[in-house]
Amino acid sequence: MAYVITDECVSCGTCEEECPNEAISQGDDKYVIDAEACVDCGTCVDSCPNDAIVEE
Repeated sequence: MAYVITDECVSCGTCEEECPNEAISQGDDKYVIDAEACVDCGTCVDSCPNDAIVEE
């Protein structure tokens, strides 16, 4: 099960920097997680200051 980034994202980039698999990238209006690259480690969830990352 991959994680997703909600509309609470303010595009701070913290999650992208912390992701060990480089599964997060800047989307059109918020960051997005590549579900195939995500290994469900939860590092992004712990690093997000806005609690904008949730389990899909």
